[in-house]
Amino acid sequence: MDHSTPGFLLLALVLLAAAVVSVPIARKLGLSAIIAYLAAGIVIGPFGFGVFRTPESVLAVADLGVVMLLFVIGLELQFGRLIAMRRQIFGLGAAQLALTAGAIGGLAWYLGLLGWRGAVICGLALALSSTAIALQILEERGHLQQAYGQRAFAILLFQDIAVVPLIALIPLLAPGSESHIGSLEDALRSVAKIGGAIVVVVIVGRYLLNPLFRLLAATGAREVMTAAALLIVIGAAVLMQAAGMSMALGAFLAGLMLAESNYRHELEADIEPFRGLLLALFFMGVGMTIDMNVVRENWQLIIAAALALTALKAALVWIVYGATCTKLADGLRAGSVLTGAGEFAYVLFPLGASLAVLSSREANLLAAIAAVTMLLGPPVAALTEVLLHRLARPDEHEPDDFSDARGSVLIIGFGRFGQIAAQCLLAEGIDVTTIDNDPEMIQNAGRFGFKVYYGDGTRLDVLRAAGAGRARLIAICTNDRATTTRVFDLARAEFPSSKLYVRSYDRGHALELLDRGVTYEQRETFESALAFGRDALQGLGLDADAARVVADYVRDRDLARLERQKAEGITAGREFIVRKPRPEPLSEPEHVAKPLNPEAEQLIERPTPTT
Repeated sequence: MDHSTPGFLLLALVLLAAAVVSVPIARKLGLSAIIAYLAAGIVIGPFGFGVFRTPESVLAVADLGVVMLLFVIGLELQFGRLIAMRRQIFGLGAAQLALTAGAIGGLAWYLGLLGWRGAVICGLALALSSTAIALQILEERGHLQQAYGQRAFAILLFQDIAVVPLIALIPLLAPGSESHIGSLEDALRSVAKIGGAIVVVVIVGRYLLNPLFRLLAATGAREVMTAAALLIVIGAAVLMQAAGMSMALGAFLAGLMLAESNYRHELEADIEPFRGLLLALFFMGVGMTIDMNVVRENWQLIIAAALALTALKAALVWIVYGATCTKLADGLRAGSVLTGAGEFAYVLFPLGASLAVLSSREANLLAAIAAVTMLLGPPVAALTEVLLHRLARPDEHEPDDFSDARGSVLIIGFGRFGQIAAQCLLAEGIDVTTIDNDPEMIQNAGRFGFKVYYGDGTRLDVLRAAGAGRARLIAICTNDRATTTRVFDLARAEFPSSKLYVRSYDRGHALELLDRGVTYEQRETFESALAFGRDALQGLGLDADAARVVADYVRDRDLARLERQKAEGITAGREFIVRKPRPEPLSEPEHVAKPLNPEAEQLIERPTPTT
């Protein structure tokens, strides 16, 4: 035992080091963490440095990562959400999976690359898309709530749901599986066993787990709640495995039963660290199993297949979108986001190899092709977005006719920030001209009676047409730092008589704008955070006047710090940060709040009330 312990710890150390080193490198290159784990597995596996010569021993433990992933997916699939999105999930999602799997599998079989059984697995596995990569791209763009983003999410959701029956289907494709069906009595016994296991999971999840967690929560022991969460996941998985189904199915059902539980978020938080580490271990184990000799001998085939697969998946998603979406660009965007192969391809390929449906060489080739599609996913999505923006300008999105625009204030950007700012101006009877370059937002604003013109604020001709030259004040309310700076530089150079009021992104952006001579800037969250803190003080029992004194004190110190930073750099002015409770609270009756630095008040021009 004494000799084996250091060896085990050394292997654990290597796995953790591989994860810690590989992921930052991949992120720096704009790649998914999954690619980092696969690459790390190849490096430390039998075809790399040979630290691990038996990947199967790693995968035996790492399979729990997939089990926990299915549990979390079940937790997120609340019945209400499924019902609300049922048409998109089960219509659009099913159509995409069926068409893409049929096209990929049929092509592989027609070209003689795989037998029909292997072609079925190939088609189903590669038709899936990477949830991690697709959601990351949509969230980075801020498009997850747009129409095409919601449809793409519905497709990913259906794929996650379909994984469980797909895992159950693969064993039926095994050669000779027909000979193991047995008598009718045996078949009925197996069905009854599976049905009984499902009933047990449903009953326990529906009626017993909430009281159990209530009892455990009353103990106040966090580690007991974590142990209970692991017990549920592994227990349901083992029960379904004993009934002849996959462990993933049991975990999925357990999660689905707990989706409406009061303890759902607690369970998800308890499982998340184990899920993340075990999934990383799973992908590293998959990387260890990839035969690099096969990859080196077939690298041209792998690259050609990955490129063809990327184009085919994008085209098929575009076709599916065409039936329900009026915008051509939405289908192309969604297609580019969903091109990368899914995480569960690395579950289905090894499963197919273990059942002799795929040979070891075929499984390695398909795994390598899937990895290359993941590598291609983000750059393909970025290139598609750039091309769509360039192609859309001349025809679909020409600037509006500004002939009736007479506002004395020009607002550029009509998102959440711009809408609230416009409310103040309109309430005072000030005529406002508003432009934005998001057609969907403009359409939604029109439903509430707002006239918002389409136009790109970074274009001088658009600003002139919108009346920037005669505007008393130009309010730049865009939410992208680089765009805001470009619009400001253009407006300052071309319209010097107009006051420029700018929404800044953060403190660094505020300093940059001040250096450029901005009339007024406001950090997008600063005043709302001050109001929040002031109201929180009132919620704790402080009277309104005292809470206002505290908020003014914090604002004055921030302005003083900003002035110091403007002169000395971003790291200056730390003494103005309130880091610990004051010995004499500002709420004392005799305390009178005065600015720490009167010059700070002049740093940013404040608008004076008109009434």
